[in-house]
Amino acid sequence: MVGLGWSSINAAKADETVPHAPRAAVKNPAAAVRSVGAENRQNPKATQRPTSPGTHEAPAPEKINVVGHLNQERTRIFPGLGAVDYHIDQRQITTTPGGQNAAFSQILLRVPGVVLDSYGEVHVRGEHGGLTYRVNGVLLPEGLNGFGQELDSRIIQSVDLLTGTLPAQFGFRTAGVVDVTTKTGNSLKHNQVSLYGGSYNTFVPSVQFGGQHGKLDYFTTVSFTRNAIGIENPSNTFRAVHDVTEQEKAFSYLSYHIDDISRVTLLTSASYADFEIPNSFKTFDTNSPDYSTIYDVAGLNPHDPSMNWAKMNDSQTEQNYYAVLSYQRTTDKLNFQASPYFRYGRIDYTPDRDRDLIYQGVSEHEVNDFTTGGMQFDLSYEVAPHHTLRAGLLGQYTSERLDTNTLAFPVDAQGNQKSNVPVRVIDNTGNWSVEAGAYIQDEYKITKNLTFNYGIRYDRFASSFGNEGQLSPRANMVWKPTRSTTLHIGYSRYFAPPSPQYVYPSTLAKFVGTTNAAANMINDATKVEKSNYVDGGILQRITPEFQITLDAYAKWAHDLTDLGQFGRAVILAPFSYKRGRVYGAEFGSSWKHGPWSVFGNFSYVKTSARDINSAQYQFDMEELAYIKNHAIQLDHQGEYTATAGASWSTKHDMAYVDFVYGYGLRSGFANLEKQPQYDVFNIGYQHSFTKVPFGHAIKVRADVVNLFDKRYQLRNGSGVGIYQAQYGQRRGTFFSVVSEF
Repeated sequence: MVGLGWSSINAAKADETVPHAPRAAVKNPAAAVRSVGAENRQNPKATQRPTSPGTHEAPAPEKINVVGHLNQERTRIFPGLGAVDYHIDQRQITTTPGGQNAAFSQILLRVPGVVLDSYGEVHVRGEHGGLTYRVNGVLLPEGLNGFGQELDSRIIQSVDLLTGTLPAQFGFRTAGVVDVTTKTGNSLKHNQVSLYGGSYNTFVPSVQFGGQHGKLDYFTTVSFTRNAIGIENPSNTFRAVHDVTEQEKAFSYLSYHIDDISRVTLLTSASYADFEIPNSFKTFDTNSPDYSTIYDVAGLNPHDPSMNWAKMNDSQTEQNYYAVLSYQRTTDKLNFQASPYFRYGRIDYTPDRDRDLIYQGVSEHEVNDFTTGGMQFDLSYEVAPHHTLRAGLLGQYTSERLDTNTLAFPVDAQGNQKSNVPVRVIDNTGNWSVEAGAYIQDEYKITKNLTFNYGIRYDRFASSFGNEGQLSPRANMVWKPTRSTTLHIGYSRYFAPPSPQYVYPSTLAKFVGTTNAAANMINDATKVEKSNYVDGGILQRITPEFQITLDAYAKWAHDLTDLGQFGRAVILAPFSYKRGRVYGAEFGSSWKHGPWSVFGNFSYVKTSARDINSAQYQFDMEELAYIKNHAIQLDHQGEYTATAGASWSTKHDMAYVDFVYGYGLRSGFANLEKQPQYDVFNIGYQHSFTKVPFGHAIKVRADVVNLFDKRYQLRNGSGVGIYQAQYGQRRGTFFSVVSEF
């Protein structure tokens, strides 16, 4: 499996043959099914009041132990009992191309069952999105569906991807739970300044500060990114036309330890990113098959070289801000955490008025923003020697607004342009939604080696376009028949609301008779996806250094939710299928011996869906009719995927080779076609200089991404809900220097 902690089928209590150690200390070369919940069931009394090894309590060690103890107790509130947990620690992040400068999606890509898509998206087990993000166990409210990734890899101490049959405490976005454990002052150890750059004019300076002062633990990172490959290239050339991005990110973690059993933490994050929308290499030729229509615009000469497609100047700005305040308290039997949170996000798409009108017949300025506020409360309580009760509540309110200022041409009944003077249509709409959930579950230790976790949750989704609720049972069984074998099986009922991005019929009506008219006027609101999910698997340790995992799953859904891009602005909007099915299997292996680490993963997924039953106005009637009567594969299905890697690490040196294989996503009318398969190799080397005149150490690193310069296309611009073509990144060489001080 990928990652360096053990991948595991999470059980309730630690296997007594596994050392009681933090996850990052239980090393393995790949993100592996962690050893069965080793950190979840340590004796709380044994660490209640930690002291140093000497006869006197030394303040620094005590603070460190208090932090570790509270972190450990937090995992008892949020265990993934019975779910498959892929754990990625610092060593795996280091051996990912780019290391701490890697995009967060690239770190997740080395986990079984994860498929790469355009705009930095990943799909877990055949789902489009559907991921819940948590930072230190606290839910991050959902952001906008753009292409900026505001989660910065520099903040990460470790990552857990929980998937499969999740216990009752996890609701709404249930394709997987990405739980990020941030760096703290102690785990940072030293301040850092870093410079990363290379191909595509990449320039990324960053700085990190962290430490401990009395009862305060803090960590802050600030970074700036500039490169010429902000979004995937729409052509197979080495460098896209008009694809520069500039991004600023800042993250801060503050934790104040009130006493040995309680603390208050504050997480804040801000990101601001400008993207140029890339253009294809096209020469101006009205007879070229690259052009389906060229519109006549009053006052403009379409044959003027300055009007060439390659000079289009569309751009998009994304902003994301969030703050999470948490209070945690732990006692011998009771642990709880309460967390209010707030998030604001905004996407601003600015068109190139003249060229958009010439080539598309539409020029639209869009501003889409979200504001979310909520509260999460979770607790665990040992009610009896073999029973641990967990319960919690979550509620949040989201306000969404979409303001558009559009220029479009009048057309006749056949869709032919009637006038070369565009008309302006202004439309300002908004939606709101309330999501609320409550759960209770019991972790029942039937025997020393058999754990049954069962529970139920109730969820409610109310919005400006719908109101639904559901009672969802969950159950998982974990059995460890031998010291080296762990089996699990589970069932979960899921309730996944759509994002509140409904477009009202009044908006569609404004564009009737123009070049921006909808494909049809059918416009049912997107419904909540309801599904039944089963999962079973085995973790087998062949030797203490070598392990394999096998897992199989299936999902049956009503109103299966999907996302699509329906215009040049990169804003993904939801739609749904009346029925859907997803099933697949995953294999992972990992081996570690001395300085060597090796991992290999393979996954298979198959999807099918029938009858688009919401937001139908975005699709041609012919395609709607076909999908109503035929089960199709989902556009984000990557039927086969594989990742593998080997690394060699010593105190001063690290070298790795990395491999990613993709079978190709779906394309064409009703997703009846498929993109070509591809394989990409990456290599890297890092050396640490410890004897330096200033600071503690200097790390010098080089990475070569796509070593053999493989040309591969992720998207060709066709498929259900697909608008633009994108190619994978060509070969790039990158260097970094990190100084600790």
